Amino acid sequence: MRRSLAAISRIFAVIFALMLFGQGSQAHFQMLYTPDLAPVRGQATHLVMPFSHPVHGGPNMDINKPEAFYMLSQRGRAAQRKKVDLMSYLTPVTWSSSINSSAAFEAKLPRKLTRSLGDYVFVLQPSPYYEAEEDKYIQQYTKTVMNVGAVPGNWADPADLPVEIIPLDKPYANWRGGVFRGVVTAGGKPVPYAALEIEYINYRVDMKLPGFVGAAAVQLPQDSFGTMGIKTNAVGEFVIGLPRAGWWGICALDLVPGSLHKGKPLSVDAVLWLQAREMN
Repeated sequence: MRRSLAAISRIFAVIFALMLFGQGSQAHFQMLYTPDLAPVRGQATHLVMPFSHPVHGGPNMDINKPEAFYMLSQRGRAAQRKKVDLMSYLTPVTWSSSINSSAAFEAKLPRKLTRSLGDYVFVLQPSPYYEAEEDKYIQQYTKTVMNVGAVPGNWADPADLPVEIIPLDKPYANWRGGVFRGVVTAGGKPVPYAALEIEYINYRVDMKLPGFVGAAAVQLPQDSFGTMGIKTNAVGEFVIGLPRAGWWGICALDLVPGSLHKGKPLSVDAVLWLQAREMN
C-alpha cells in the first residue's frame, strides 16, 4: 500500500531534524509553559512541561518524573513566601509534534491556588536527562513567573535555587521590541561570563493535545538564529532583545563545573521563561 504524501513528508521531517540534532545545532530547553502569564483575575492554571527544542518544534526528549515541582506565593518577602508543593498535580502526558512524540508532564491547578492578586513563581526541578550523543547528563532548574491582577509581588526575589536566573525586569510584562535583563547565579553568587542560549517558541502550543502544532511562525535564515548565544558580563548580568511577541526561553549552561551524576558529567543549568506582548 502506498504511503501518503503526508506520511512521507513526516518521515523526511524527522530525518532532517535528527540531522540537525546530531550536529549539535539545537539547544535543550525544559519548558514550563502556561498560555497567559498576566491574567486579569485568578483562574485555574494549566502548565505543560515537555523537554524539547522549541524553535524547531523538536526533536522532543522523554523525561522522567521531576524531582520537585512547587510554587512560591506572592505574600511577604522572599524568606517569608509560602512554598506550595505541586507534585501531586503532576500527570504524565505524551507531547506531540510533527517531528516526534515524547513523554512529558502537565499540571492542572485549581483556581484556589492562584486566586489571590500578585506574583506566583513556579519552579520545576527535573530529573537529570541523559544525553547519549554527548555522554553526559543535563538538569535544568526552571522558573516561570505569573502575575494575577497587576499587583506587584516578589518577581525579582531569588527562589534560593542552586542555580538561577534572577530577573531584573518583570518576566510577565514585556512589550515586543523591548529588552529583558537578568542576573545568572550559582550558589547565590553572580556568575561572570556564563554562557546563555535563547530560544523562541516558534510553534503554536495546543494545550489539549498537548504539543506543538501548525507551521513555524518564523523562518530562520540560518540555524544560528534559532539558538542565539550570548554571555553574561563581569558581574553576571545580561540583556536580550525581544523582537517578536510570544514566549522566550533563557538557559544558562553548566553553572556548576565538575558536577557528576552516575559517574558521568552533569550540566547544571538554569532556565527562565518570559512572555512578550504585541502593543496594539
